[in-house]
Amino acid sequence: MPKANLSEVLFKPSFKHPETSTLVKRIAQTNASIQSSLEGETQSNWYRMINTTIWSWRGVDPIEAEEVLARIAVSPNERTDETLLDTVVGYRGGNWIYEWAKEGMVWQKKASDLACEDPITAGNYWLKASHFYSIASYPHLRGDRLAEQAELLADRAYKEAANYLPFELKSIDFKVDGGNLTGFLHIPSEGKGPHPTVLLCGGLDNLMSDYYPLFVNYLAPKGIAMLCVDLPSLGFSSHWTLTEDTSLLHRQVLNQLDQVPWVDHQRVVALGTRFGANVAVRLGYLESRRLRGVACLGPIVHDLFVNKETQRRTPIVYQDMIASRLKMDSTTDNLLHTELSRYSLKTQGLLGRRCSIPMCSVSFEKDVFSPLSESKLIVSSTGDGKLITVASTPLLDNLNSGLEQLSEWINEKLC
Repeated sequence: MPKANLSEVLFKPSFKHPETSTLVKRIAQTNASIQSSLEGETQSNWYRMINTTIWSWRGVDPIEAEEVLARIAVSPNERTDETLLDTVVGYRGGNWIYEWAKEGMVWQKKASDLACEDPITAGNYWLKASHFYSIASYPHLRGDRLAEQAELLADRAYKEAANYLPFELKSIDFKVDGGNLTGFLHIPSEGKGPHPTVLLCGGLDNLMSDYYPLFVNYLAPKGIAMLCVDLPSLGFSSHWTLTEDTSLLHRQVLNQLDQVPWVDHQRVVALGTRFGANVAVRLGYLESRRLRGVACLGPIVHDLFVNKETQRRTPIVYQDMIASRLKMDSTTDNLLHTELSRYSLKTQGLLGRRCSIPMCSVSFEKDVFSPLSESKLIVSSTGDGKLITVASTPLLDNLNSGLEQLSEWINEKLC
C-alpha cells in the first residue's frame, strides 16, 4: 500500500473512540486560568491549553493555527462537554485530533508532490506535517487511540523530513529491562563524528520531533548531536511505567552510548525540559562520571510535587496528563498530591546535596509550573552552577536569547 495512504489506514471513520477529556476521572477537579511561557494559556472554553507562540516557534503559521482552532470552535457536532469547544466526540469535523491531523495531511500531500522537484522544500513540508500531527495527539493521554495514531503519523513524517534536510536522523534501539527502547539521534552536518552529544530528556507533553528547532537552530551549528529518548509512559517509552525513579530508562541508555559510533560518549550533557529536568538532574547525581554537565529548561523538580497551592493553580489538562502518566486514571486531587510528593528530588535527598558536575537552569518569569526557586535550588546544589532568567515578554525573542545562552553553556562544557 502506498505510504501516502497510511493516514487513511490509521484513521477510519468512527464515533466509538472515547473523547480525550473523558479519559481521566478525578473526583475533585480544580481548574485555573494561567498563561505559561512553554505551555501556552488556558481559556475558559477549551480543555487543552492553547499554545500558538510555541507552535509558531516550531514552524506552524499562527494564522493557519487560528483557522484550525476556528473549525473546531464552530463545529455543530456533539461534544462530551458543551462548554468545552475541543470535546467533539468521534473522528469527524470539529474533533481536535481530526482537525489538526487533517491539516497535517495537507502538508504531507504537498511534501509528496514536491519530493523530486524541490527536496529541501519537501523536507520542510514534511516537518510541518509532523508538527500538526504532534499537536493533534496532545496531550498524549494513555488509552487515547486516535492520539496514538496521530503520533505514528508524526513519527513517520519526521523521518521523511530527515531524508531531505541537511541532517541525519538515526533510530537507535537500546536494551532496556529486557526490551528495546528506540531513541532518535540527530547528527549535524557540521563537524566530524563521533560528535559531542546532548541527551535530551523531554517533557510529559511533547514528542521527540517537537525538539527539532532546538537541534537545528542551537545545537547543530555547534556540531553537537542530539539524542532524544521519551519519558516512561510516553511515545516510544509508553510500555514502561513512570515511577519516582524517573531516570531509569535514560540511565540505561546513557550506559550504552559507548556502543553508538556517532556519539562521543565522553562528551555528553543531559538536557531536561520541564518534567524531563527531573530525569536530567537525577542523572547528574547518579551518573556523574558519564556526564559533562546538566542543563534544565523550565525545570519541574520539587515545587509542583509538594506544593498544594501550585497544584491548585495547575490547569485540569496538565493534572490529567500527570495522572495519566502515573496510571491514576481514576483518582482524587488529594491522592494525586500524595503520589506526586514522592517525585520531589529534594524529598528524595538529592537536590540540596552537592552535585559534582556543573548544572545550568533556565527560569521563565511568572512560570506557574517552575517558579524561580526551582532553578535556584538546582544551581545552588553544585559548585559550578549558572542561572539564566527569561522575561515573559516578548516571549519568542527572550526564548531565543535564553536558548542561545544555554547552548553556549552546553558547548563550553562539551569542549
